[in-house]
Amino acid sequence: MKLGLLTAAFPDLTLEQVADWAAGEGFQALEIACWPAAGGERRRYAGVTHIDVERFDPDDVRGLMDRHGLTISALAYYPNNLHPDDAHREAVNAHLRKVIDAAGRLGVGVVGTFAGNDKDRPLPENLERFRRIWPPLVAHAGERGVKIAIENCPMIFSYDEWPGGTNLAWAPAIWDEMFSAIPADNFGLNIDPSHLVWLMIDYERAVYDYGDRIFHAHAKDLEIRRDGLFRHGSFSGGIGWQVPRLPGLGEVDWGRFTAALYAVGYDHVLSIEHEDRRFEGDEELVKRGFLLARDVLKPRVV
Repeated sequence: MKLGLLTAAFPDLTLEQVADWAAGEGFQALEIACWPAAGGERRRYAGVTHIDVERFDPDDVRGLMDRHGLTISALAYYPNNLHPDDAHREAVNAHLRKVIDAAGRLGVGVVGTFAGNDKDRPLPENLERFRRIWPPLVAHAGERGVKIAIENCPMIFSYDEWPGGTNLAWAPAIWDEMFSAIPADNFGLNIDPSHLVWLMIDYERAVYDYGDRIFHAHAKDLEIRRDGLFRHGSFSGGIGWQVPRLPGLGEVDWGRFTAALYAVGYDHVLSIEHEDRRFEGDEELVKRGFLLARDVLKPRVV
């Protein structure tokens, strides 16, 4: 495996600046944020554009990576691809297609995204919409030699995402439904163990059971605040007690997680996803957070 990072935590830096810093600190790969350049998505760590997929030169991007000795692990765009508003959903699906096209032009094999969800409708109805909306997107990627890696985050961090969250791909039973609906070889997971800790799902078993569907892996940790869980209970969906942390500051056993990845033959990138509020607020704090995570993970990916 190689050690990389998701560039979305650096909204004020150019791709050149991120690449220069990351390479100098020993990172080997970048998962590059590709939200629309016009903006529009305002949640934390979203709406960041390090490649404008509507106007970029593939040779320039490849040259930049080569100069710094870096690879691109994936292009990243994580919207609600099953948004209940038709116009909004069609807009984000259209941009996802452009990100897929850009990956094909760059020779990048993976695009990371969310399945999406209508938070106010029950799971069976969302799965039915998934079966209708997603097959053409996966086919579009397949035609360009690109794999779609769906992250397993429920996307429920605040009450505007309650009760159902905005990404249905959060549990193995749901993954089975998704892969049954779309058995294509280029449709799989971007697995993040932090969300499985939150949902009390065995992340080692998830790796072993779905190893052939893991196309990308996020390195993010999770702290469970026991007092918050006591006060709010699990029915709150995690609001008030689950806290995203950098690797090494939460409850993931990174030795066991990486051991499972090695056991199933995963040989791509472990990409640090920085969403830790204790290491944000200015560029230097964000960098310190990434370096802390690097030092925790580096012995396991050399």
